[in-house]
Amino acid sequence: MLTLPEYPWESLAPYRRTAQAHPGGICDLSIGTPVDDTPELIQRALADAANAHGYPTTHGTPALREAIAGWFGRRRGVPGLDPQAVIPTVGSKEFIAWLPLLLGIGPGDVVVRPTVAYPTYDIGALLVGAEAVAADSLDELDAATRARVRLVWTNSPGNPTGRVAPAAELRAVVDQARALGAVVAGDECYAELGWEQWDHPGSGTPCILAPEVSGGDHTGLLSVYSLSKQSNLAGYRAAFAAGDPAIVANLVNSRKHAGMIVPAPVQAAMTVALQDDAHVAAQKDRYRARRALLKDALAAAGLVVDHSEAGLYLWTRDGDRDGARDGSPAGPGTPPAPTPEDSWALVGRLAEQGILAGPGTFYGAAGNGYARVAITATDEAVARAAERLHALR
Repeated sequence: MLTLPEYPWESLAPYRRTAQAHPGGICDLSIGTPVDDTPELIQRALADAANAHGYPTTHGTPALREAIAGWFGRRRGVPGLDPQAVIPTVGSKEFIAWLPLLLGIGPGDVVVRPTVAYPTYDIGALLVGAEAVAADSLDELDAATRARVRLVWTNSPGNPTGRVAPAAELRAVVDQARALGAVVAGDECYAELGWEQWDHPGSGTPCILAPEVSGGDHTGLLSVYSLSKQSNLAGYRAAFAAGDPAIVANLVNSRKHAGMIVPAPVQAAMTVALQDDAHVAAQKDRYRARRALLKDALAAAGLVVDHSEAGLYLWTRDGDRDGARDGSPAGPGTPPAPTPEDSWALVGRLAEQGILAGPGTFYGAAGNGYARVAITATDEAVARAAERLHALR
């Protein structure tokens, strides 16, 4: 029997109780689930397709695949994507967890994921008996490990850090992986939520399939995307992957056998969502205002926000602690390297103010010292959290 680690968010329970005991109630900024309404046009599309008496198509309806291809061209700088090279998925998390299995990865193989990363990359490797290795560049691996690499995950914009990888950095990963015969899967679920330098027309975050990264060749590449964030569809489990036509064809066949199919009404709703940019812009405006309020409040509380130039989180640490380091000795006068206890201490301080955040330790050792603060709470909850943070100083 395969035994997986305990789901990490369960360990937040005592901190949740502390935050709930605050006289003003809890401001939950931890998991980051969308709280705003699903846009009416998407709800209507779901309802209109509710008479779904037949089995849906695993590969997705032609209309959905055309909408996905059009979205990549319009929003992600990927022209001419073949609709055959697209597949809808039951959310992005299941695809991330099961991709190693569907690619035939197994014991002795290596799955590479970023040093600060969503835990599901490791779970996907664990499910097939492969080895998960944390690295931001294949140059960090010794020759023996490099030879066993079968899958490389990139995550830009990153969860939890919000860091955006430049196109040149992604291209280097692609070139190295191709030399090894490995697949590169880009987890790009926060692509529409760029801030600061990425918050202007024509300055979208780089896509793994874009010509400046892929060289115009999608061989060995997959882009993974979710509508949970941009369209408030977390409850629909609406996501998709696109890229190498040969890999996608194999994934379609495998998922047919396994019964991994997006329900027909959800496919109809996804089609409408992907063809409408107005609701995405409106939702981004909401998040932009919440982000600005929380970021200013964190600074007022003496906390530092690193990266966070995209996505739905503020990657936060104590202002009198050093950021995560690679384990090299500290120089004279340099604060000691952060520990897991530093993350939990920060989460505890916030919980005492009725604010629940996620500890950076959930995302690997490089997350020590950090807390992940979500900007997805209601306007009222964000305002209350900001007020408490100002008082914390």
